[in-house]
Amino acid sequence: MEPIAKWVKRAKKGDGDAFILLVKQYEEVLFHAATRMLRDEQDVADVLQDTIMTAYEKLHTLKKNEYFNTWIYKILLNQCNRLLAKRNKVVSLEEHTLQGQEDGNFRAIELDEALDGLAADTKTVFILYYVVGMNSREISEFLNEPEGTIKSRLSRGRNELRTTYFQNEGVLVNEKGS
Repeated sequence: MEPIAKWVKRAKKGDGDAFILLVKQYEEVLFHAATRMLRDEQDVADVLQDTIMTAYEKLHTLKKNEYFNTWIYKILLNQCNRLLAKRNKVVSLEEHTLQGQEDGNFRAIELDEALDGLAADTKTVFILYYVVGMNSREISEFLNEPEGTIKSRLSRGRNELRTTYFQNEGVLVNEKGS
């Protein structure tokens, strides 16, 4: 039995410490994914809290314990989308300031702005691939879409970034994204 599945099994039986250990394993990746989608610190905190509460309340519905990571990412993605739809929020460059970072890291803002320029479905795939670390097969299962569609979105997004953001920076990007 894999460690994750073992901890999920314990958490399902009511072991709160096991659930906390599970969440701690994924909290950094969840935070980065939510930050990429929402930008606002308060929104990120709210979504993370809602994600953890929902996961705790619905843990009994998880059918395969070894898929906990995919399951909790899906909850996070749904929470982010729900918040964005509820607030009909559009993040602008003015809202996305680098508070507390006086080092002039404008490239990060420009890259974030370039990612914001991608279609929503492509941006979601990029976040799952590059921030969360899922592969195309996992993303395909996660979003319930053909793997070819996921690969196409990754390729299309890379091409778009290559012609918009990276071309201006003098950076060449190969098809593997490096």
